[in-house]
Amino acid sequence: MLFGASDHNQNDSMMQITLAFNHFGQHLRQRLPRARFGFVHIVNNDYQEWTMYAVGGSKHPTFISQGNRFRAQDNPFTKEATKREYTPEWEWKSWNWTSEGDVFENGAFFVTSGMGSTFDLTKNFSRFDVFRAKPGSFVGRLTRYAGALSCKVGEPC
Repeated sequence: MLFGASDHNQNDSMMQITLAFNHFGQHLRQRLPRARFGFVHIVNNDYQEWTMYAVGGSKHPTFISQGNRFRAQDNPFTKEATKREYTPEWEWKSWNWTSEGDVFENGAFFVTSGMGSTFDLTKNFSRFDVFRAKPGSFVGRLTRYAGALSCKVGEPC
Protein backbone atom coordinates (compact mmCIF):
# COMPACT_ATOMS: atom_id res chain seq x y z
CA MET A 1 0.00 0.00 0.00
CA LEU A 2 1.44 3.31 -1.06
CA PHE A 3 -0.09 6.45 0.43
CA GLY A 4 0.87 9.74 -1.22
CA ALA A 5 0.83 10.64 -4.90
CA SER A 6 4.43 11.74 -5.34
CA ASP A 7 7.37 13.29 -3.54
CA HIS A 8 6.32 16.64 -5.00
CA ASN A 9 2.67 16.70 -3.83
CA GLN A 10 2.83 18.38 -0.43
CA ASN A 11 -0.98 18.41 -0.21
CA ASP A 12 -0.59 14.79 0.91
CA SER A 13 0.76 16.10 4.22
CA MET A 14 -2.91 16.44 5.25
CA MET A 15 -3.56 12.68 4.91
CA GLN A 16 -4.75 10.92 8.06
CA ILE A 17 -4.86 7.14 7.73
CA THR A 18 -5.71 4.35 10.14
CA LEU A 19 -4.68 0.88 9.03
CA ALA A 20 -6.13 -1.81 11.31
CA PHE A 21 -6.68 -5.58 11.63
CA ASN A 22 -4.72 -6.68 8.55
CA HIS A 23 -2.71 -9.85 8.12
CA PHE A 24 0.37 -9.32 5.95
CA GLY A 25 1.54 -12.84 5.12
CA GLN A 26 4.95 -14.32 4.47
CA HIS A 27 7.19 -13.12 1.66
CA LEU A 28 5.48 -9.80 1.01
CA ARG A 29 8.30 -7.46 0.10
CA GLN A 30 7.52 -3.94 1.27
CA ARG A 31 4.97 -1.11 1.55
CA LEU A 32 2.82 -2.57 4.28
CA PRO A 33 2.35 0.47 4.15
CA ARG A 34 4.69 3.11 2.73
CA ALA A 35 3.72 6.77 3.03
CA ARG A 36 4.89 10.03 1.56
CA PHE A 37 3.94 12.85 3.94
CA GLY A 38 0.86 12.50 6.18
CA PHE A 39 -0.07 10.75 9.41
CA VAL A 40 -0.43 6.96 9.53
CA HIS A 41 -1.75 5.09 12.57
CA ILE A 42 -1.09 1.35 12.23
CA VAL A 43 -3.08 -0.65 14.76
CA ASN A 44 -3.34 -4.36 15.59
CA ASN A 45 -1.91 -5.63 12.30
CA ASP A 46 -0.02 -8.89 11.84
CA TYR A 47 3.25 -8.59 9.89
CA GLN A 48 4.76 -11.98 9.00
CA GLU A 49 8.22 -12.40 7.47
CA TRP A 50 8.49 -9.45 5.04
CA THR A 51 11.45 -9.60 2.63
CA MET A 52 12.56 -5.91 2.64
CA TYR A 53 10.60 -3.87 5.21
CA ALA A 54 7.10 -3.63 6.63
CA VAL A 55 6.66 0.10 7.34
CA GLY A 56 8.33 2.65 5.10
CA GLY A 57 8.22 6.33 4.33
CA SER A 58 9.68 9.36 2.64
CA LYS A 59 8.97 13.11 2.91
CA HIS A 60 8.57 13.16 6.71
CA PRO A 61 5.44 11.08 7.39
CA THR A 62 4.36 10.38 10.96
CA PHE A 63 3.88 6.71 11.90
CA ILE A 64 2.26 5.62 15.14
CA SER A 65 2.49 1.85 15.52
CA GLN A 66 0.35 0.38 18.29
CA GLY A 67 -0.41 -3.19 19.24
CA ASN A 68 0.99 -4.79 16.09
CA ARG A 69 2.84 -8.10 15.82
CA PHE A 70 6.05 -8.08 13.78
CA ARG A 71 7.62 -11.48 13.04
CA ALA A 72 10.86 -11.31 11.04
CA GLN A 73 12.28 -13.91 8.67
CA ASP A 74 15.30 -15.95 9.69
CA ASN A 75 17.43 -13.81 7.32
CA PRO A 76 19.55 -11.52 9.57
CA PHE A 77 19.32 -8.69 7.01
CA THR A 78 15.52 -8.41 7.14
CA LYS A 79 14.90 -7.99 10.87
CA GLU A 80 14.18 -4.24 10.79
CA ALA A 81 10.48 -3.56 10.23
CA THR A 82 11.05 0.10 9.26
CA LYS A 83 12.70 1.90 6.36
CA ARG A 84 13.09 5.59 5.59
CA GLU A 85 13.39 5.98 1.81
CA TYR A 86 15.77 8.32 0.00
CA THR A 87 16.57 10.35 3.11
CA PRO A 88 19.78 10.73 5.12
CA GLU A 89 19.68 9.70 8.78
CA TRP A 90 20.24 13.24 10.07
CA GLU A 91 16.97 14.23 8.37
CA TRP A 92 14.72 11.27 9.21
CA LYS A 93 15.73 11.32 12.88
CA SER A 94 13.30 14.24 13.29
CA TRP A 95 10.33 12.31 11.83
CA ASN A 96 7.86 11.05 14.44
CA TRP A 97 7.84 7.26 14.22
CA THR A 98 6.82 5.48 17.39
CA SER A 99 6.06 1.95 18.54
CA GLU A 100 3.83 1.28 21.53
CA GLY A 101 2.61 -2.11 22.72
CA ASP A 102 3.95 -3.88 19.63
CA VAL A 103 5.12 -7.50 19.84
CA PHE A 104 8.41 -8.39 18.13
CA GLU A 105 9.26 -11.98 17.25
CA ASN A 106 12.30 -13.70 15.75
CA GLY A 107 14.52 -10.64 16.20
CA ALA A 108 12.20 -8.11 14.54
CA PHE A 109 12.63 -4.49 15.61
CA PHE A 110 11.14 -1.04 14.93
CA VAL A 111 13.46 1.98 14.73
CA THR A 112 11.75 4.93 16.41
CA SER A 113 12.61 8.54 15.64
CA GLY A 114 11.53 12.09 16.39
CA MET A 115 9.56 12.17 19.59
CA GLY A 116 9.67 8.35 19.56
CA SER A 117 8.16 6.85 22.68
CA THR A 118 7.25 10.28 24.03
CA PHE A 119 4.74 11.01 21.23
CA ASP A 120 1.32 11.21 22.89
CA LEU A 121 -1.73 10.81 20.64
CA THR A 122 -4.03 12.31 23.26
CA LYS A 123 -2.12 15.60 23.14
CA ASN A 124 -2.36 15.83 19.36
CA PHE A 125 -5.86 14.42 18.71
CA SER A 126 -9.16 14.23 20.57
CA ARG A 127 -10.23 10.85 21.92
CA PHE A 128 -12.89 10.75 19.19
CA ASP A 129 -10.25 10.94 16.45
CA VAL A 130 -7.99 8.11 17.61
CA PHE A 131 -8.53 4.38 17.22
CA ARG A 132 -7.76 2.63 20.52
CA ALA A 133 -5.36 -0.30 20.12
CA LYS A 134 -5.51 -3.65 21.88
CA PRO A 135 -2.18 -5.08 23.13
CA GLY A 136 -0.06 -6.77 20.46
CA SER A 137 -0.68 -10.14 22.13
CA PHE A 138 -4.30 -9.96 20.83
CA VAL A 139 -3.30 -9.67 17.14
CA GLY A 140 -3.75 -13.37 16.33
CA ARG A 141 -7.37 -13.25 17.47
CA LEU A 142 -8.06 -9.86 15.91
CA THR A 143 -6.75 -10.81 12.46
CA ARG A 144 -7.73 -14.49 12.26
CA TYR A 145 -10.41 -13.79 9.62
CA ALA A 146 -8.44 -11.16 7.70
CA GLY A 147 -7.67 -11.79 4.05
CA ALA A 148 -9.43 -12.70 0.85
CA LEU A 149 -12.73 -14.56 1.00
CA SER A 150 -12.85 -17.94 -0.69
CA CYS A 151 -16.24 -17.62 -2.34
CA LYS A 152 -17.67 -19.64 -5.21
CA VAL A 153 -20.07 -18.29 -7.82
CA GLY A 154 -23.65 -19.14 -6.93
CA GLU A 155 -22.86 -20.05 -3.30
CA PRO A 156 -22.99 -17.85 -0.20
CA CYS A 157 -19.61 -16.82 1.18
